[in-house]
Amino acid sequence: MKNNLHVFLGATVADAAARPLHWVYNQKKLLTYIKGKKDFTFLKNNKSPFYNIKTGKVSGYNEVGQVMFKTLLEGHQKIDERFKKNITENFGPGSLYWKNLNLRAKYRKVKDWRGIIKGPWIHQNIIETVKNIKAKKKLTGGVKVNESDGYCAALPYYLYGYDFNSLKKIISAVTLSKISLRYALAKFHLIDLALKGAKDPINEFVKKFKKNRYFKSVIEDIKKVKRLKSKPHSIVVKKLGMACSYPGTFNSSIHSIINSTNYKGAILKTIKAGGCNCSRVNFIGAYFAALKGVDNIPKSWIKKTDPAKKILSQK
Repeated sequence: MKNNLHVFLGATVADAAARPLHWVYNQKKLLTYIKGKKDFTFLKNNKSPFYNIKTGKVSGYNEVGQVMFKTLLEGHQKIDERFKKNITENFGPGSLYWKNLNLRAKYRKVKDWRGIIKGPWIHQNIIETVKNIKAKKKLTGGVKVNESDGYCAALPYYLYGYDFNSLKKIISAVTLSKISLRYALAKFHLIDLALKGAKDPINEFVKKFKKNRYFKSVIEDIKKVKRLKSKPHSIVVKKLGMACSYPGTFNSSIHSIINSTNYKGAILKTIKAGGCNCSRVNFIGAYFAALKGVDNIPKSWIKKTDPAKKILSQK
């Protein structure tokens, strides 16, 4: 596909596949939802205890990537300015995301409240970003969490051939977390190695950056995960971190990758482990699409993914 957009397709399909089971942190309960199913992607009945959107649509993680994709299709002049404008239009006042902010506040304030929000869930980084853009701040990214929104936003941008230095600017548009920046850049280097034909991008990354101080913690994390390779994935995810934050979301993703041989197996394994599976599959799906090509993505899954048609049109 043009501009290696099959990698973005891989992330998008994986996100939509996992979305109905997003943020299910009770692994035993999750197993009851998928009992007897060999393929538990694209569940018709939402099981996320936080929010409910139509099956086939994507979570807020991939959605910010779709906003960047839209920005790039519009043109390549003043990308960062137009990206911020599009973020405000897509997530800000007047959008379904912003309308649900009051329900998000209710969810936090009312003890033991378990109502499911009807419609999309806006992430903390994006709330902060919209407010900072509205306030005309020079630095617009969120600072309160260490999550994957920056990586997801920058993925289409990277695939259009922009260099790693300019990637930092795009990532920082939605997160100013140094941890998020470091792990996002590590993800892009791993995808880059896969696209360039590395048979084992993870080992190549460790070799390439073993003396690099910036990625020291990332390499230590990879080595730690490798020591846990033989352990069941769901148990490892619970140990390393089921939630959305780095380094847990990165480490759990690496464990899925090193214990999988293809796209489908990795995504199913990740969904089954529960928690913030959408943040993890946005990387894992992109990684395996880069490593194995577009044909490794199940065609039946592509057909069920709402944004896939727009990506496929860019041949």
